[in-house]
Amino acid sequence: MFHCPRGAIGECRAMLVVSNISLLPYNTFGIDAKAKLFIEYYSLDELREVLREHKGERILHIGQGSNLLFTKDFDGVILHSGMARARFLDDETVEAQNGLRLDDMIAQLTDMGYSGLEKLSLIPGEVGASAVQNVGAYGVEAKDVILRVNTLDVETLEERVFSNEECRFGYRDSAFKHELKGKYIVTSVVYKVKPGDATKTREEIIQTRMAKLPTVGEVDSAGSFFMNPFVPEEKAKALLELYPDMPNFPSPQGVKIPAAWLIEQCGWKGKTLGGAQVWPKQPLVIVNANHATPDEIIALAAQVSASVKEKFGIDIHPEVNYI
Repeated sequence: MFHCPRGAIGECRAMLVVSNISLLPYNTFGIDAKAKLFIEYYSLDELREVLREHKGERILHIGQGSNLLFTKDFDGVILHSGMARARFLDDETVEAQNGLRLDDMIAQLTDMGYSGLEKLSLIPGEVGASAVQNVGAYGVEAKDVILRVNTLDVETLEERVFSNEECRFGYRDSAFKHELKGKYIVTSVVYKVKPGDATKTREEIIQTRMAKLPTVGEVDSAGSFFMNPFVPEEKAKALLELYPDMPNFPSPQGVKIPAAWLIEQCGWKGKTLGGAQVWPKQPLVIVNANHATPDEIIALAAQVSASVKEKFGIDIHPEVNYI
């Protein structure tokens, strides 16, 4: 934990290398796929060593596994960071390593009397993924509090710093999911914070999320399965004539319509397919309710998407990555 305003959390350990390992502990969907090789590193030098040794092989860097659906065994190298330290660079700037769980950092910052990230409370995942995915909730996205992202070039093994602008953040999106995908590994993220009591807001956010969403360890899921769609203004106006109560949020990208509302209108709340289920409290979530197979989860998601398309003429897309 943070020991002082210039302190750090985490500890150093030896690199972990395991062959033919079950990935069950490393994905929140509860899929028992196996990896040919699993490596957990604890320093940049160890990460460089791994990348040198396995150059040319199939490599997947994961965080908490909260945005993944393993569809089969992974014939390659799974990388995970054991680097989980955070430190203040100054009174309003925190640098956190990629393997630190985002909510752990937010909890400690709140306890220390700092605010800025509290609306991201209880979002599953680690710091590195927060930048790649641009996680967000309740009107705040990671991009709003990220100053810069530190990375390692997979090819040259040199460090590179990306400014907020260079990350090309979008809704649940960043350059690390597109033109920079596979080229850089996020090693740490620098966030802006400020002194302030965020305890009440954090508690309210946690209570709201727990009332609607399955927490990690309660029910296996990847959190929100679908992204909220954006439609042209003309399309939104036409739908509002048919559905006056439809929630809608104008933005520069178009009018955002909550995917949860669309899915609920199609009657999917609580519906199951095999062991997969649309979460009864929040239809944006698909859960592994009873030893679901990856095929069952994918099929259920496809049926949900198809029904929304048929009823509203809107495409909704998975936020979850199929591996």
